[in-house]
Amino acid sequence: MAVPGTFLVPLLLLLCGPGPYPAAAQSHPGVECVLFNEEYMTCKWGTRETLSVNYSLYYRYKNASDKVECKHYLQDHGVRVGCYFKRNELIQFQSFHVFINASIDGKTLEIPSKRMLLQDLVKPEAPVNLTIRNMSNNQLQLTWATPYPKARCLEHAVKYKSNKDTSWTELSVNGDVFSLPSVDYEKYYTFYVRSKINKYCGSTQFWSEWSAPVFWGSKSTSKGTVEEQLHWFKIHTILVPIASCLLLLVLVILLMRIERVWVILMPRIPNPSKNFDELFITHNGNFQEWAGVPKDVVESFKPNYSENICYVTELPPKDSHEPLWDSSNHAPPPMPGPPAAPSEHSPYQKSYRRV
Repeated sequence: MAVPGTFLVPLLLLLCGPGPYPAAAQSHPGVECVLFNEEYMTCKWGTRETLSVNYSLYYRYKNASDKVECKHYLQDHGVRVGCYFKRNELIQFQSFHVFINASIDGKTLEIPSKRMLLQDLVKPEAPVNLTIRNMSNNQLQLTWATPYPKARCLEHAVKYKSNKDTSWTELSVNGDVFSLPSVDYEKYYTFYVRSKINKYCGSTQFWSEWSAPVFWGSKSTSKGTVEEQLHWFKIHTILVPIASCLLLLVLVILLMRIERVWVILMPRIPNPSKNFDELFITHNGNFQEWAGVPKDVVESFKPNYSENICYVTELPPKDSHEPLWDSSNHAPPPMPGPPAAPSEHSPYQKSYRRV
């Protein structure tokens, strides 16, 4: 893109003739001035990689007789690459002349520039507050606002594409409203807008940057203005994770501090077999010793008496001739006392002897 104010190398060669200067002049990249939104202007003439010496910029307007040096140089690692002009230093609709002085080996080479008009160097700021509204008959209406102070001097361009399109569609718009008829509700649309000074206010060729995108369609997660989309984006990506981490931290602290809550949430399963390990391992099955019963209580339950054995024999009737014992047998054991009297109702007499 050709920019007014570009330096001509042939003019420099004619003015200077032979010497060390033509080599420096041939490496000179030229000057490009841009007036951003009529708020400030920059004039740049190279980068640190393309410059080998420092340059000084002087300028004057048509009605001024003296040149003024740049008050705010733009530098790249100590090398001057441009000049910054504040708003109070700018005068539109007057011829603007720029002069560049290059210092080489202690000598000064002045490179004049062409005449410039600041109204032809304006680059507006990108549009903001893009909003989409649903109209009747499947029609969308896109509106926006501009930070440029003279909105009537702008023309706009809108580009859009759906998720099923392979290329962008770009259309020119004179006002700040764009209508898209016959939209498909199953598609997902993306819109951008940019601005430029129209032919009635200047002949600039600088378009603004493209605006932030706005979306519409069935797959759109947020409809409306760009500010609303950024708002929900911050909530989902920043606030929600932070809130979740804080809540998790509070729950962990509560579980560690409150034992009752921990027991309720994580109850322990009882294992009764472990309670009897001491009974069988340490006390060898002695329940009284395992239960801690005192020895005197255990001794009180033991019996403290003994009973002699009593032998019982039955005597035959008196009229019986059957001997009491056989001669071949041994004699019966001696009786320590008289035999007991027989019972009245028994047909046999019985005797009880104590041994």
